[in-house]
Amino acid sequence: MNGTESLGREGLGPETPGPARLVTTHTLLTLDARHPYTAKALIDVQQLHRVVMGGFRGWVEDGSPDARAQLRTLFGWTVDLRRARLALVVQSMVPGDWSELPRGVLAERPESLLVDREFRAGERVDFRAVVNPVASRSAGHVPGSGPTGGTVRGTRTALNRPEQVKSWFVRRLQPIGAPAVAPDGVVRIGADTDPERLALRILPRVSGRRAQQGLKLARAELRGTLTVTDPAVFVAALTRGVGHGRAYGCGLVLVR
Repeated sequence: MNGTESLGREGLGPETPGPARLVTTHTLLTLDARHPYTAKALIDVQQLHRVVMGGFRGWVEDGSPDARAQLRTLFGWTVDLRRARLALVVQSMVPGDWSELPRGVLAERPESLLVDREFRAGERVDFRAVVNPVASRSAGHVPGSGPTGGTVRGTRTALNRPEQVKSWFVRRLQPIGAPAVAPDGVVRIGADTDPERLALRILPRVSGRRAQQGLKLARAELRGTLTVTDPAVFVAALTRGVGHGRAYGCGLVLVR
């Protein structure tokens, strides 16, 4: 068990990092899953991305390649099959406006909440996150691959087994005193936990309809309790998200 699981703030030492503040907006969108507009988003994750980003028209220049990053937009979603509802939690720097959605697609009026919260070292928070766990496989040096040879860019391989996903997440934990970036380049999250107490569930993959793009995302849900070890790094992780697939509903870490 990692020591931070039972560590209080007084046990962090004389160089305990100072507090950090998260200010963002959360909006709950509830869509009728039987509506054709919603049904299309459920079979095409790129359409789901467009549904979310459609609430922020005018905030950034049209066609901007990093609009989502500028707006600090992340989202997560769940489907209630019994009630035929698609629920989206959208996190963003500015509040969105989905008033131009097609008639009848909204099952409930959107609810927005300003989140203004300070985190301190040693604080324990419950969390839930849906992540896209992948491993980068480097192709290494291939002679003649270019004008002078060189290293071929690797590919991302989905991690589908629970033990692989848990290992992927543990690499991003940040024990007390550890740097924000691991020696192998992995960006840590400013918090630690006991890996044995993590609840993990493999979720169905999602894909885009344009097959030539090869978009198919592995997903897993993680739940548990984190102990904040570096508040500034933790807030950065909450703001930017964790891992890949952030444009398609992965990476948002919700805490309470």
